[in-house]
Amino acid sequence: MSYFRQLGKIRTLRNHVSPASPPKTPGGDGFAPFRAGPYHPRVRIAILEDDPDQLALLQRWLAQDGHDVHGYVSGREVMMRTARESFDLFVLDWQVPDVSGAEVLQWLRGNISRTVPVLFVTVRDSEQDIVYALENGADDYMIKPARQNELIARVHALLRRAYPREEESMLSYPPFEIDTRRGEVRRAGAKIELTPKEYDLTVILFRNLGRLMSRGHLQESVWGRSGDLATRTVDTHVSQVRKKLDLRPEAGYRVVPVYNYGYRLEQCEPAA
Repeated sequence: MSYFRQLGKIRTLRNHVSPASPPKTPGGDGFAPFRAGPYHPRVRIAILEDDPDQLALLQRWLAQDGHDVHGYVSGREVMMRTARESFDLFVLDWQVPDVSGAEVLQWLRGNISRTVPVLFVTVRDSEQDIVYALENGADDYMIKPARQNELIARVHALLRRAYPREEESMLSYPPFEIDTRRGEVRRAGAKIELTPKEYDLTVILFRNLGRLMSRGHLQESVWGRSGDLATRTVDTHVSQVRKKLDLRPEAGYRVVPVYNYGYRLEQCEPAA
């Protein structure tokens, strides 16, 4: 119980698989695998699954879909990592060692986020279990054995609801405009000179306005998984973006650092 109380103090603040190359051709079932795209963005996913073969399979499917996938074999491990890192979606098995998937779900909803998508993939198939999971915060529920195209379609549906993407090539966050077609950021019509990585970081921060993002999450979203990336690279680029865009409360936005975790871009009431 003391363990849960300790983790519960963190309110808002890897076996890792890098995205693989897209599958070359449709399988024998006649369906081409889905891929991340304008309506299915590349996201960071945590999987809880204690069966090594099942875990490897789910990781491979989601990595082929273009996502950054982190696998964990125990509920306790998921909770410890999530207390220090942010994720866009969770895939949970129910029956795992030490802390069950149902307990992890309750902890996530009570301590981390009430809105981050959670998908159960489990052998538990009773109506009682399904209702319990959905009533306690799960967004979707799949019964094993999981099927690749169904899993990916359900993940895409969850992402569309949780992270809607504008169809327009121009994103507006007054006084800023982000031209995704040209890869430009403008303030009050004037173009801001940014490096490609600074531009990518700007898009990530504004698309997640008000959300706390861990350094690892930002790193993977902008640079991918790179073992030789300097630990201060994210901090340096955030500092440059803050300076070039003049992200101060007086200007309507500010970048808030959270010690030993990451950053959150917040919208502020500009000074009168």
